Amino acid sequence: MRYNQFNQPIGEAIENYEIGSLPDVTCFEGKTVRVERVKMDHAKDIYEYLGPDSDQRMFSYIPLDGFSSYEEFEKFLLEEWVSKNDPYMFTIIDKASGKAVGNLGLLDMDKKNRVVEMGWVLYSNKLKRTRQATEAQYLVMEYVFEVLKYRCYKWECDHFNAASRNSALRLGFTFEGTFRNAMVYKGRNRDTDWFSIIDSEWESNKKRLQTWLSDDNFDENGNQKQSLSSMKIN
Repeated sequence: MRYNQFNQPIGEAIENYEIGSLPDVTCFEGKTVRVERVKMDHAKDIYEYLGPDSDQRMFSYIPLDGFSSYEEFEKFLLEEWVSKNDPYMFTIIDKASGKAVGNLGLLDMDKKNRVVEMGWVLYSNKLKRTRQATEAQYLVMEYVFEVLKYRCYKWECDHFNAASRNSALRLGFTFEGTFRNAMVYKGRNRDTDWFSIIDSEWESNKKRLQTWLSDDNFDENGNQKQSLSSMKIN
């Protein structure tokens, strides 16, 4: 424990600290997925799971509704995702089919303090609860900690969004608490649950994720042998 000249406890010193950088990436190449910077070439595939044929349950806990026309969606994609750097959006491409099957993004980027949030996680039904989804999260997490060298990686979700909360815990995030009355969206209150992984926890969580993602953990039918939730972070 460190103390200042007034005998008050203070945080540990950080030597040679510099502010961070913003994301600048074209593609992460994984074994089962590519995670690409979102672009208009992805539009038709994305529209399949965000358009009128989408599973409407995926919009319950985000400030977005599904799209009823392709023109409306294209305008949103260009103005809100492709043209902006916060959120810095990615598209998840299934390498087996070559099709876009989901999206996620980095947002609320605080380069001064090296803090960034994972958000806008939108998975098609083809991606939910798959090895590909976990590998996509792993590739972005690796970039955040090993290339950007950020100190804190956040995950926030509606308090009632059990699926998002469970995903955060499964991926190794630690529950920090609930911010009450944190947001108003879709005409209703949102209490926000906060989760985080910090840089000192990355190496142990990285090994855990790599172990789960390894070919040895899947049978000939692609079914997991051991669940990620059952693997301890050492």
